[in-house]
Amino acid sequence: MASYVLLLKEHEDNERVVYRFGPNENMMGKIELNKVTRRFAEVEALPDPDLSSKFYFDRAAQRLVVCLIRENGVFPERTAFES
Repeated sequence: MASYVLLLKEHEDNERVVYRFGPNENMMGKIELNKVTRRFAEVEALPDPDLSSKFYFDRAAQRLVVCLIRENGVFPERTAFES
């Protein structure tokens, strides 16, 4: 089964980055990464109870880990998790 999670950056400063995440631009939750502690928080769940917010959150977090570690802390305005 293929997976796709769209991430759109909403805010970034020295301590944290916040992205909207979800299957498309019309159905999005919000995830925050604390760059200092390297901890994630789900700020807003996906608004559709039929979609697993955890499924999308986990994959959004995976993509942000790649930005943090492999891409040296560069967080693009728009990115995606695809598998």
